[in-house]
Amino acid sequence: MEKKTVTSHHILQNARYLLCWTIFALLVGIVGGILGGLFAKAIKAVTGLRAANSWLIFLLPLIGILISALYRGALDADNRGTNMILSAISEEGPISRPTGPLIFASTVLSHLGGASVGREGAALQLGGWLGSGFSKLLHLNKSNRHIAVMCGMSAVFAALFGTPVAAAIFCIEVARVGVFHYAALIPCIFSAFTGAVIASRMGVDPEIYTIESIPWLDALTLLKVAALGLLCAFLAILLVIVFHGFEDKAKKLLPNVYIRAAVCGVIITGLILLPGMGVYSGAGAELITKALAGEADSYAFLLKLLFTALAIAGGFKGGEIVPTLSIGACFGACFGALAGLPVSLSGALGMIAVFAGATNCPIAALMIAMEMFEGKDLPFFAITVAISFVLSGYYSLYGKQRFAFAKTRY
Repeated sequence: MEKKTVTSHHILQNARYLLCWTIFALLVGIVGGILGGLFAKAIKAVTGLRAANSWLIFLLPLIGILISALYRGALDADNRGTNMILSAISEEGPISRPTGPLIFASTVLSHLGGASVGREGAALQLGGWLGSGFSKLLHLNKSNRHIAVMCGMSAVFAALFGTPVAAAIFCIEVARVGVFHYAALIPCIFSAFTGAVIASRMGVDPEIYTIESIPWLDALTLLKVAALGLLCAFLAILLVIVFHGFEDKAKKLLPNVYIRAAVCGVIITGLILLPGMGVYSGAGAELITKALAGEADSYAFLLKLLFTALAIAGGFKGGEIVPTLSIGACFGACFGALAGLPVSLSGALGMIAVFAGATNCPIAALMIAMEMFEGKDLPFFAITVAISFVLSGYYSLYGKQRFAFAKTRY
């Protein structure tokens, strides 16, 4: 590439870019932080309410019907969720106006009933809806509109999880694998940190976990870690196939959305009532804690996989990433117990490696590891993430995710 001479015009142009996007990012970050903080508090409140009133799980079939009715009533029954947000980035597709209120209400309702769904899908949709709204309000051109969407996504994601760097990188990386939109870096970073600070002031705690034991990275340990990365790639593939397969099969067998939601809700409720099954309801944060402490059952990852697949098939809202993290943590802990690795370490590695394989976002995965595990054991994470990312192929949680370049070259 030809080297360009830096002139005063270029400096002023860059300064204008920095100023304009900083102001935009701060505005989106403040609103996104407040929105994310309120959403986090609502999720926490209904989760506590469900824990104190176990009978609420019997409402899950009715909640599924209500969610379907809300989307139908808002004339947004064809809402594609996170895939719609990714389309807005990569293809400049529209984001429907009811998206924000609908995903907020439906995710809170899903958690009230104990559906195995996360929060990140809601965060991405809330943030994308917010960024798109700001872009229309300020009449941004098409080339900047998708940056605004990523900016909003970063703000709400960071507000919910307290991981601003990971939030910004993930929102840039997820839409098109292999292409990193550097022009979005400043807006996304600034909005993410602003959103995280605002949510923190509202009392939303960041997601932080502890690795108790760190072994020396000798040849044998390296081999075990690499094997875990390989197995996590296969688990990521299985996870994507099961999630999408359950959803497609349910739509074919039960084309009526209300009947489908009710049937899946009844099945999930029945499973929760079985002894020891309550831990598999909800997002899975409690299950992650148990896995890292070595207290999860060896088959826990399979049960969490089943619970989440049923929730997705039934149309319950919230997203798949937190359940994916809990599935990875349980599998990693099980592998560590068998292979002689510290359980907290292997659980953490499985958690991040399965995320990388299922989302195809290796850089964001490493940033999540840095922020959630306080920067410990990065070489271990790098090995498992790299192997899982490459070997998981082109499977993805998101059907609208695009691969700009091949993962491997021969």
